[in-house]
Amino acid sequence: MPRSRQRILGDTKDRILGAAEKLFMERGYAATSLREITAAAGVNLAAVNYHFGSKEALVREVFERRLGPLNAARIAYLDRLESAAAGRPLTVESIVEAIVVPALHVSREPLAGGAAFLRLLGRVILEPTGFVREILPAHYRDVIVRFKEAFTRALPNIPESELAWRMHFMFGAMSYTLAGNDALQLIGTCKLDGADSPESIIRRLISFLAAGLQARLPEQDSKRPRKLASGVGRKAA
Repeated sequence: MPRSRQRILGDTKDRILGAAEKLFMERGYAATSLREITAAAGVNLAAVNYHFGSKEALVREVFERRLGPLNAARIAYLDRLESAAAGRPLTVESIVEAIVVPALHVSREPLAGGAAFLRLLGRVILEPTGFVREILPAHYRDVIVRFKEAFTRALPNIPESELAWRMHFMFGAMSYTLAGNDALQLIGTCKLDGADSPESIIRRLISFLAAGLQARLPEQDSKRPRKLASGVGRKAA
């Protein structure tokens, strides 16, 4: 196939993927039709069938083209930190940094639609539908294994089952943050410093997640006496 023909096909495919990514982020997978995607991409429906074959296959490629490199970057980041540590356990903050910072790099790729993909990723993790539940675990399996090993070494006093809970909460908080900062308007009554800065959000997120991962065990908290609020625990008159 001539290179000019390959380039045209490649450009068409990229436009379809970019349009699908943006529309899925704005409206959700189920509410977005192939006709809307083709209209936004400036192509006909036959182009989607040619390049992908189905809507499900299109969605799979939307995730595969970004999640593969993103998670590879996370593991490479962790590898570099562990190599520099020369056998010593990493700090919890540095492990969290290895998960979060590569996502920040993706958000800095406006021409590649990186920020839109991160919001889409956050949305589908929070609101998974149908076969999307099958796509994500396969992409995250190696990441979960590698980072769980690192956290286990960094947090030797945290039982395995408790660590699993904390990683669950960690990815939930990350997904909520990646899905967008609209919720900040529900929390703050004034403009929050750094709300428009990915770097500022990332710094706060790393600090917050690291603190949660290192928090006192629930069993230890339950042994501490708690001061009841006024009126709590009293029998009704």
